[in-house]
Amino acid sequence: MNRRTFMRQAGLAVGATLPHLGATWTGTTTSTSTINPDELFKSGRFKEADRGYARLLQRDPGNAHAVAGRGRIALLSNAFEDAEKFLTRAVRLAPGDNFAKRQLAECYVRQDRLDRAVPLLQGTGDASDAAFATQYASVTGTPYEMRGAQRTRVPFVCVDPLPCVEAAVNGSAPKSFLIDTGATLAFSRETAEQAGLRAVSTSTSHPAGQTLTTYHGVMESFQLGDVVLRNVPVVWYDLRMPNLPDGSRPSGVIGTTLLYHFIATMDYANQALVLRRKTGAQLRDLQAEAGRTGADRLPLWLAGDHIPCTLGSLNGYGPRVASLDTGGMGMGVMTTEENAERAGIEIDYEHPNENGGISFYPITPARISLGRAVGRNIPGVAGGWPWMELFGFETIANFTHEFFKPHAITFDYAGMNFYIAGR
Repeated sequence: MNRRTFMRQAGLAVGATLPHLGATWTGTTTSTSTINPDELFKSGRFKEADRGYARLLQRDPGNAHAVAGRGRIALLSNAFEDAEKFLTRAVRLAPGDNFAKRQLAECYVRQDRLDRAVPLLQGTGDASDAAFATQYASVTGTPYEMRGAQRTRVPFVCVDPLPCVEAAVNGSAPKSFLIDTGATLAFSRETAEQAGLRAVSTSTSHPAGQTLTTYHGVMESFQLGDVVLRNVPVVWYDLRMPNLPDGSRPSGVIGTTLLYHFIATMDYANQALVLRRKTGAQLRDLQAEAGRTGADRLPLWLAGDHIPCTLGSLNGYGPRVASLDTGGMGMGVMTTEENAERAGIEIDYEHPNENGGISFYPITPARISLGRAVGRNIPGVAGGWPWMELFGFETIANFTHEFFKPHAITFDYAGMNFYIAGR
């Protein structure tokens, strides 16, 4: 099962040089040279895990698992040259390792080298992988070809229930789309039909015991502000969409698979989405702006195929790796019961709820933080979140919508940094 499918089944999506490999660690200071690198990776100690895999390869250069481990860590930081080198070698050493094939395919997809991903996804034997392979093979022209401005500012239509902006599909009149970093680029079936999109493949999942058919296609153009993207892969299905304040329904969701083509700022405080091209000039502009506003800079990792991560803390517990799925309506933090207990957070077991087959309970942590950005008494939930199954490593929490409202957050997919500004 791939991560997009798992996110839908879990009900988490609306409707889912090596920079910054090392996470800050506040646990044991025991030497890691004797610790299994798999355990180091599992606990989010990526730099130490990478060194551990390197030591294994010094003794056994043909260790496919260690080679794949180094590739997986490189991919977290979009270190594509190293990721491709290690993952190609891992697939050659272990041709039956479908996970390594998917990781190598993802390495190509993130670089818009979709043609290189196609045979890898065709070779896993998974129906969902095959649907994406067919979709990618159907892209003609340059994938995500970008035209227009170097930088654009798109005003929010609203901030709640989630930030929403207007965008145009295939030259149509602008429609409303939610922004959710825990999602991919996905439309409602009605939006796809109105835009004349043609399904080139389908895949099936079973969220909450129901059968959901996902349609895969390619749109000619998608315009956000003064930027137009062409030849864009997109999916559509019967999205579970919340009403906007005017009572209308959004036409879809703009997620990380589109946002990572930019240096993307979600400016909650000033209610706008700012998209910069990933150029040296735009990166320098961002860094200068961060200096003026006093924004905190943290590492940025991209887990799975579309979940950004950084470092966060709950009360005095942390910093540890934390995910940044912004789509948690009405809440600011999601964590496991175990992490809540470690952080001394009281769990309200008297008011349980359930979503996607997962039980969760209200929490209101006294203090949660990303760097110097602090949220106090922010509402959230604790429950059996499947982050380990999704990412392969532990996370302290997911920071989401209510936490970000006073801030501007920037996902720098050029330098792989996360910036957060505001009180």
